[in-house]
Amino acid sequence: MTNTEQAATRWLILVIKLPADPSRHRVAVWRELRKIGALSLGQGVWAVPEVPVFADGVQRALELTDIGGGQGMTLQAYGRSDTDAALFREMFTAARSADWAEFLADCGKFEEEIAKEIRIAKFTLAELEEEEQSLERLRRWHRDLTARDVFGAPEAAEAGERLKRCAAVCDDYSERVFSALHSTDED
Repeated sequence: MTNTEQAATRWLILVIKLPADPSRHRVAVWRELRKIGALSLGQGVWAVPEVPVFADGVQRALELTDIGGGQGMTLQAYGRSDTDAALFREMFTAARSADWAEFLADCGKFEEEIAKEIRIAKFTLAELEEEEQSLERLRRWHRDLTARDVFGAPEAAEAGERLKRCAAVCDDYSERVFSALHSTDED
């Protein structure tokens, strides 16, 4: 996005009111909004940039609000000044930075787990399958974070490189598993 496009970013402001009981409806809406990366502005008030990647999640949150017997409305907004617009982008990008930091931490855990399996020579198909599922989860998470990181948090590039490293680590482990499974006692 160019500076002009960023300054003119239109935001959707969601105002959600739900009954206190049962709480499962509030929790469902909260989870949906967190899942799409909505920025919490206060009790029942959320914001997302008005771009297509958020449309389905916003619609789901509004549907869940209706199901829960609540009221939901969306408003369109811009920053009143360039400073306000920049602050909103910074708040949203800071939230994405926190998401990327969590992703990077999970990449580290993934690499540590495989290093442990190599250290103890646990070269089984079951373990390989588990690690491949973990890598797939990281890939889905990376794809989802990339989609909602509309302003480009600084950690995004590092996360892409880290995911490639996780894939390489998993490939190496896979080779070790198949080597161990195909070796004979005479090897």
